[in-house]
Order: sequence, then structure tokens, then C-alpha cells
Amino acid sequence: MPGNSQRRGAVKKSGKGNPTAGSGGRRRQGLEGKGPTPRAEERPNHKAYKIAKAVDKRQAARPKRKATDGGPEWVAGRNSVLELLRAKVPVSGLYVADGVERDERLREIFRLSSEQHVPLLEITRPEIDRLTNGAVHQGITAKLNAYEYAHPDDLLDLAAERGEDPLVIVLDGVTDPRNLGAVVRSASGFGAHGVVIPERRSAQMTASAWKTSAGAAARVRVARATNLTRQIKAYQEAGLMVIGLAADGDVSLPDLQLADGPLVVVIGSEGKGISRLVAENCDQLVSIPMASDLESLNAGVAAGIALYAISQQR
Repeated sequence: MPGNSQRRGAVKKSGKGNPTAGSGGRRRQGLEGKGPTPRAEERPNHKAYKIAKAVDKRQAARPKRKATDGGPEWVAGRNSVLELLRAKVPVSGLYVADGVERDERLREIFRLSSEQHVPLLEITRPEIDRLTNGAVHQGITAKLNAYEYAHPDDLLDLAAERGEDPLVIVLDGVTDPRNLGAVVRSASGFGAHGVVIPERRSAQMTASAWKTSAGAAARVRVARATNLTRQIKAYQEAGLMVIGLAADGDVSLPDLQLADGPLVVVIGSEGKGISRLVAENCDQLVSIPMASDLESLNAGVAAGIALYAISQQR
């Protein structure tokens, strides 16, 4: 019958639940405010939005990886543990044998562990023997959790976040962890965005590398690459120029013209230098001028000299 809104197809006369009927709900909605201004990262035409999208795209494309390398590292002996604490290496725990004789070194270890809020646990001597695999521990050992390596693309993301041209150090064949620590320290001092090392046949971030970095490893990310040559090509595709330090380089370091742009600096081992395949994929080979006939510098010294020269031009 006419006016029966219950029948199929009838037009509902009530304004309830229908914003177009009654007092003009649609016009009221048009008068409502649009809320606060979106953040820069949420506005499609803003530079920050484009940077964030580029970072998200790289993170989505990169393969899954293990965050850490193996298990914890155990450092045994009073001198070694004391050096770790003095260098402010992030120790996750100290284990002391019950009834151990206390000397000046052990008292300083206790004091530093208290200041740095490092957990201290007293256990039996046989337990320490087991944890350190029978090493000479003098009644104390320190536990370092496995280092969490970055992905090589993370270093580019960091540069983008800072609004800077990327500056990345790549180590090829450097096997001494003290050299790695020295390079990390130089990277921190001269504004590099990180250090890339190979997953195999290379120094890793051990307690020795931590100590040599003098705390810089807490500020500079170390990334690992499965294949250095592929990673160098990936950096080149991302717009970075790649230079390799070599004794017979075509360009002298003071004459380098690429320092003020996105740059990768490859440093080889003291004995063999950069490997042939890596050298072939560098855009330019650069030499450090020296007054004597010294064939090469160790990686830590070479990195410091190169980064200083580059920082002066940047």
C-alpha cells in the first residue's frame, strides 16, 4: 500500500540513519574541519615523503637475513676483562669464581661494572672452565652478546635520513680485528655512514675490534655483504661512485675529484691490497702519496688518511 516503507523497494521517509534526509546531514559534514596538517612523511609532494617511500622500497626488496653472527663471545682473564670495561665495550655479564682472591685489578673490575650497570654473577670455578673452554681465566670471564650487523642498504638509509651524500667504507680482505676497529673509529671521526665487510674470510666485530674502536662501534654501523663485488655494483646502481685505495692508483688522493658526492671507499689488506675483481669494478683507483718507498699502510692508517682528505673536500 502507498507509504508503506516496509515493502521491498520503498523509499524510507525517516531521517534516522539517512544523513540526506531531515535536517541536512551532508551539509553539516561539509562544515566539519579536516583535522591537523599531516606530517611531512605523509604528504605525497613533500621531499620527506619520497625519501621515506624509497627507504620502505629498499627494505621490502632486501632478503631476509640473520641479525647476529653465532652465539656470545667469552673473554677470559683479569687484564682482558679490565680492558673491555675501560673501553666501555657493551659487556652483557661478568662471571666470577666463588672464593677467588681479590687484587687491585679485580677491585677495579667490580667498580667499573657497578658504574656501567653490568650484571655480576658468582659461580663455581668448574662452571667458568666450561664457559671459557678451559682458557686461563684467573677466576673471571666476561660475556659479550653476538654483534648485530646492519644490511649494506641500511647505510644508505641513514645518509638519506640525515640529508647527506652517502660515504661508505668497504673492507676487502682485512682479517685483523684491530684494523677493523681502527677503521670504525676513523669512520666515526670523519662522518662516514658505516663500514661494510664480507661475511667470510674477514675480520668480524669481536671483543678485540670493539676495544680498538674505543667505543666508536656503538655509534657507527658495521654491515656484512655476502659478495663484495655484487654489493659494489649495487651501490653503483644506487648512484654512488666507488674508489679503491691502491699503491699504483691512477689518481693521487689530493687530486681526487669525486670526494664531494655519494662515495664508496674500498680499502684492501696491508699485504695483498684490493683483490683483482673488486679493483676492476672500482670507478677509480686512488693512491696515497708517501715520501718513502714503503709499499703499503695498514687498513686502519689508510682509512684515517683517506677519510681526512675526503672530509676536507666535503
